[in-house]
Amino acid sequence: MVLVLSSVISIYNATVVNAAQITARSLTLVGVGTTGGSLPGGVVNHKFTFTIPSTGVPLGSIKFEYCTIATKDACVTPTGMDAAVITGVTDTGSAVTGWSVQAGSTANSVIVKRASATNPAGGNLVIQLNGIKNPTTTNYTFFTRITTYGSLDGTGTAVDTGSVAASTASAIQLSGIMPESLTFCTGGTITVDFPPGHPEGIPNCSTATSGVIEFNQLFSPQTTAVASSQMAASTNAFSGYVITVHGPTLTSSGNTIPAMSPGATDAPIAESIGVSQFGMNLVSNSLTATRAAIGANVTPTATGVNLRGQAASDYTTAGSWKYSDGDTVAASDNGGAGPTNSQLYTVAYIANVAGNQLAGTYSTTLTYICTPTF
Repeated sequence: MVLVLSSVISIYNATVVNAAQITARSLTLVGVGTTGGSLPGGVVNHKFTFTIPSTGVPLGSIKFEYCTIATKDACVTPTGMDAAVITGVTDTGSAVTGWSVQAGSTANSVIVKRASATNPAGGNLVIQLNGIKNPTTTNYTFFTRITTYGSLDGTGTAVDTGSVAASTASAIQLSGIMPESLTFCTGGTITVDFPPGHPEGIPNCSTATSGVIEFNQLFSPQTTAVASSQMAASTNAFSGYVITVHGPTLTSSGNTIPAMSPGATDAPIAESIGVSQFGMNLVSNSLTATRAAIGANVTPTATGVNLRGQAASDYTTAGSWKYSDGDTVAASDNGGAGPTNSQLYTVAYIANVAGNQLAGTYSTTLTYICTPTF
């Protein structure tokens, strides 16, 4: 019995005793479509990368054996594993190319071969077995034994050997809900931040200052008084938003400064020194001989895609002014009504008075309403 046992051991070792150790070896489980590479039971691609030390001998085939253990003689197929469903082999980036699948793959064994056994040009191999079914056990480590041969069918004396490990893993499923969203704020001023990746800037509603605003000077029939406020808006509403303004014109104890063009024509008009008038627009108005520069264009500028907000047409001409209770002053309709990232609007106000405008503290409370349509 001792002699027979020694004979068996000698016969087994004869096929591998001179085999060199494969180095720099790894197995990457590559996902296919929406199927993750490590999904238990997933049919995915197995990408082997390794270095063969024996470059001076013919290389004709490589055997990949999937086992529950790395090095013991018996190779037990991992539960649910099926390599027989393999659909092909890819060798892009490999120093040795021209591989195809040898017929007869089994649940745990695949042999790839070349057209003829030749000495490899280099020792670094990249062999991807496509369409392999992973073991079905979750968070399960399995092993692949890699053996190279000079033959074309994975038989005979092994040239190089090595093993790699891989594991299935539970899929981590993340989900989140983007609710209907509207961000809208008003104030005297609103700061624009410039975080990384946003050179156009993002208005920061948390910085909005008080909405209690005073004109820059006492009212005078010889010069125009100016003031400004700001507002910012964004929404994911399918049809975007509309901003309207509400409130009376400037009033003091029953005396008023008339709103500009609130009547039949309902159109903006140019400012007139010595004429009692109150108006606004949403653009940049340059300095004139009787008025300070005031206002600013919407920022960031509408692109018609991610940035759609723009001032309404009656409020977009520099030097022309209007005020009408209930008017639409801005909307996210550049490029068609739709959702938009945040933009900053600057509202410029002017007040002119006639020489006979009665004295008093003139004020109004304006309410801006941003209405999204989802």
